[in-house]
Amino acid sequence: MPGYTRQDIIRMVEEQSVRFIRLQFTDIFGMIKNIAITPSQLEKALANECMFDGSSIEGFARIEESDMCLHPDLDTFVVFPFHAQQGKIARLICDVYGTDGKPFIGDPRYILRQVIKEAEQLGYTINVGPECEFFLFLNDDKDKPTATSYDEGGYFDLEPVGKGEEVRREIILALEELGFEIEASHHEVAPGQHEIDFRFNEALRAADDIQTFKLTVRSIARKYGMHATFMPKPITGICGSGMHTNISLLKDGQNIFYDPSERDGLSALAKSFIAGMIRHARGICAITNPLVNSYKRLVPGFEAPCYIAWSSHNRSPLIRIPDARGNATRVELRHPDPSCNPYLALALCLASGLEGIRENLTPPPPTDVNIYALSETDRKELNIDSLPGTLAEAIEEMEKDTLVHKVLGPHITQKYLDAKRSEWDDYRTHVTQWERDAYLRKY
Repeated sequence: MPGYTRQDIIRMVEEQSVRFIRLQFTDIFGMIKNIAITPSQLEKALANECMFDGSSIEGFARIEESDMCLHPDLDTFVVFPFHAQQGKIARLICDVYGTDGKPFIGDPRYILRQVIKEAEQLGYTINVGPECEFFLFLNDDKDKPTATSYDEGGYFDLEPVGKGEEVRREIILALEELGFEIEASHHEVAPGQHEIDFRFNEALRAADDIQTFKLTVRSIARKYGMHATFMPKPITGICGSGMHTNISLLKDGQNIFYDPSERDGLSALAKSFIAGMIRHARGICAITNPLVNSYKRLVPGFEAPCYIAWSSHNRSPLIRIPDARGNATRVELRHPDPSCNPYLALALCLASGLEGIRENLTPPPPTDVNIYALSETDRKELNIDSLPGTLAEAIEEMEKDTLVHKVLGPHITQKYLDAKRSEWDDYRTHVTQWERDAYLRKY
């Protein structure tokens, strides 16, 4: 960790001739918001005196309690390697506070901090490694995004002369300038689809990294006349984009998920953590998979998990245990998608697992067969449940899950549910082109 002081920030802004500083935060739906200041206002911002109108941010505060303060996290300071036409731009990720000096209960970063604090009280450090997939599409002659890909590539394909390779290389170089350690990148299954994997980090920093990653990918793509989208399923009939989330817990520097005395190398604590995530998989789905469109990815036949099970071997269940053991032992949760709010999604995934540890839960036996090939009767006999099939079903499950209410608190829970009900109502009352194609002439 950098361990920056206020004077360090002021010095770096001056030395690097930074012209603007973005004070960045995230709303409850995962949208990045910011207030831009010039260096003349930096000392005021670093003294936590920069205010904004919270009632203007969807899901934040009411009119009568709208004044909010931004408290910059000094260790998140970076100078962006892009957006340099009017001078360099820096960024500080902020926590949101009320004017009473207390953390704002509607700040997603605060929610994740609370779960991390719970883990720390149990003696645990949480590491998270996300795998973010995205599509690169062409813009039209009015610079509006289309759903047209520039390539016909497939999994791990190499484009000898491909614009996508060029864009991806520049994205990686920009991320490295921002402090990311890039472990791998490749073309994904669908045309125009890519994945860039970066090294795990402690949970809060991992959520920050996801937001920085998405901003960087979209900014670089725009330079090339492309639109990068993290929409889960932009094209019918091809694979969607996921955000597989790898989680490990450490205690006194040792990975507590590893037990060399067990045949599968997994500790009892790891299995309790898995059991907790299985218990709440349906209840947290409206957060990990927040869009109407998310549930068009979670269908059989496109490599996305639909069924609530776990395995050390195959990739059809919800939870997979990668082969690596020792300090690399980890649990991979496969259903989150990159449209989610990473702070809320990680908070609920981690809280679910920690509940499993606290209550010493036992997971069902691992499922080492291809669940997609099982019949509904087979799945019932094996007690394999399904994830919600629609956003409406996910909303119902979220309403019933007491852990979700406890972790998110009444403010975020109610505002989030209200917004998602409205989103579902908009969708279910909208007549689509598919319906016209299927029914207009026939009936």
